Amino acid sequence: MKKIVLIFLITAFLLVTACSDKTESPIESSEPTSDSSTQETPVIREEFIFTRENFPRMDGSTSTAPLAEAVATVLLQEPREAVTELVDFSRTTQSFRNLADGLCDILIVSEPAPEVFTELDSMGFEIELAPVALDALVFIVNSGNPVDDLTHEQVNGIYTGKITNWSEVGGNDIEITPFQRNAEAGSQVLMEKLVMDGLNMTEAPTQGFMTAFGMGEMITAMKGFDGSASAIGYTVFFYADDMGMADGLKIISIDGVTPSSETIRSGEYPFINPYYVVIGANEAEDSPARIMWSWLQSNEGQELVSLEGYVSIR
Repeated sequence: MKKIVLIFLITAFLLVTACSDKTESPIESSEPTSDSSTQETPVIREEFIFTRENFPRMDGSTSTAPLAEAVATVLLQEPREAVTELVDFSRTTQSFRNLADGLCDILIVSEPAPEVFTELDSMGFEIELAPVALDALVFIVNSGNPVDDLTHEQVNGIYTGKITNWSEVGGNDIEITPFQRNAEAGSQVLMEKLVMDGLNMTEAPTQGFMTAFGMGEMITAMKGFDGSASAIGYTVFFYADDMGMADGLKIISIDGVTPSSETIRSGEYPFINPYYVVIGANEAEDSPARIMWSWLQSNEGQELVSLEGYVSIR
């Protein structure tokens, strides 16, 4: 039902846009009026029309691909199924490399590992990035696991190998099986930055299923693992909640706070990080990539972020 509502809202968004002057683009000036928020809003150039010919080549994280599809749907005024070919995201780390190599024009992306910025610096490639949405790293366990909440310290203990049995954190007497992501995955970067904070994660077991390379692979692996009642893993809130990826599993609270749009936007939930829109710093002021970059930060762009189930920054 939620997806049907989202489709309806996006369709309504398109209809409102289509009712405006057909000779102008849906991109309109978003300069704040006298009674608008004091937060500075990017100025969007008027009378720019996105077409298939000038549409920026997009790349980014797999978790932002649905947002990119919605952006293409709105700016090109085409049905969603017609724009899927424009969204072939190569994941967080590789997308930054693709931008530097000129293989794409704009990223909608999670934060990469710090080494990526070092790599870009060594290439002499400068970027401009701005937050366009918020997401959170959430932890998932089997729905039959009686543990509903962990403290930050307990999560650290599990992933450093100090806590090895669920009975140590109020659960059943069963060994904990902690799943991890691959090193270059956006959620792995968030895990190390937001959760571990310099602590070394225990080495993943040698069995291949313990390290998942795709966001959905971790969910699938946890569901299919013979000892799934003992498993714990992590993913981003958008995947686990809005895409229904946690069916058969459950999202647990951290330090007593359940992740939700409200607790993420307020900062009450502890493991929060932005999604960014990124372009090369040398993009011309009137380039389609920069115009899209500004639009995603505008009120209209932020409305679309919310309609797609992400947590907008305003």
